[in-house]
Amino acid sequence: MISKTTLLSLLAAAAPFTAAAHDTDETHPQAAYADPDYETPGISVKINSENPAIQQMQPTFKFGGYIMEKYSYSDRSGQATNGGFDTRFVRLYMDGKVYQDFYYKLQMEVNGQPGVDKGPRIVDAFVEWQKFDCFRVKLGQFKRSFGFENPYSPLNVGLGSYSQATMKLASIGDRIGEHKSSGRDVGVQVQGDLFPAADGHKWLHYQIGFFNGQGINHTDKDHHKDLIGGLWFSPVKNLAIGGFGWNGKYTNESYTNPATQLRSAKRVRWGVGLKYEDKWTVRGEYMSSVGGVTTDATRADRSDAWYATVGVPVAPKVKVYARYDCYRDTKQWSSLVTNYGLSGNYYLTKNLIFQLNYTFTDDRTARRAANPTDSRYNTFDVQVTARF
Repeated sequence: MISKTTLLSLLAAAAPFTAAAHDTDETHPQAAYADPDYETPGISVKINSENPAIQQMQPTFKFGGYIMEKYSYSDRSGQATNGGFDTRFVRLYMDGKVYQDFYYKLQMEVNGQPGVDKGPRIVDAFVEWQKFDCFRVKLGQFKRSFGFENPYSPLNVGLGSYSQATMKLASIGDRIGEHKSSGRDVGVQVQGDLFPAADGHKWLHYQIGFFNGQGINHTDKDHHKDLIGGLWFSPVKNLAIGGFGWNGKYTNESYTNPATQLRSAKRVRWGVGLKYEDKWTVRGEYMSSVGGVTTDATRADRSDAWYATVGVPVAPKVKVYARYDCYRDTKQWSSLVTNYGLSGNYYLTKNLIFQLNYTFTDDRTARRAANPTDSRYNTFDVQVTARF
């Protein structure tokens, strides 16, 4: 165990440091972050020390964050509210490397009223061994490796929200009844990129992980571990075509009534899709699921979803997105919910983004509800994001 004196000595030895903001291309700021799960440019801290222990560790450190504010309006009748103001995200993170090969990340979400699975909480906390591109090992709490869109940062989805496929079947807000987990879980994952092409991109990517199945900040509740994996190939740079699989189970932590709830439900899911991410964006997926809903024992155990997204840069600082987005809760056409989305993103700078979103929803489930509401309605929202 490191003593308090030793720890203070290490910190003192690392005292001389410099800080600098990571810079990116301002000509096309919407394409400044090629990696879609990249959060922000951040502020890097370079540690200068003559201490041998610090020099051997070769630590790097970066911290950053973003605030995303939102105002929305819906013309759907029969609702408690038509929208209003909302602080969608306030996130802070720090990451870096030690001993060159070990990458670490800690990310907090600090908005919301405190409570169980609400308010300030950890969303990411992991360490990844990155010595080899062909074989990396990640351990901790991080995004589940299911679907192309799930790993995207909210900053880079482009339409103000994730697709219904990602929300319902890739566990951003899972249909199964899981608590809010933002598409993440606790586990271990191996992944890698194989067969480099002449232009530097890799032809094949694989990833496979074992997870508790209970989502973030919760321990395992049964003896089952979720197996989630993906495999895709990239015939050209920035294009990926592949598929995903998930064999899991979720245990209901609020189980009290066997008449209306399930003690546990399986998650057997698969998906296929493609993505092209550069100045232009093309993204589409289909997902299918077998497994009940722990909060409603009467719900069907089969569902599916699909979407198609296109993003077009219409000016150096403007990118427009369109999305066709469908979800069937019972895998029947009578349960189809379709969202037609259009979004304009204006990047005043790479760190200040204005977004105007419009969605037309056609909800067939509303037509047969006990208390019918509008089955077709419009939603408008404005989002402003500041990041550092």
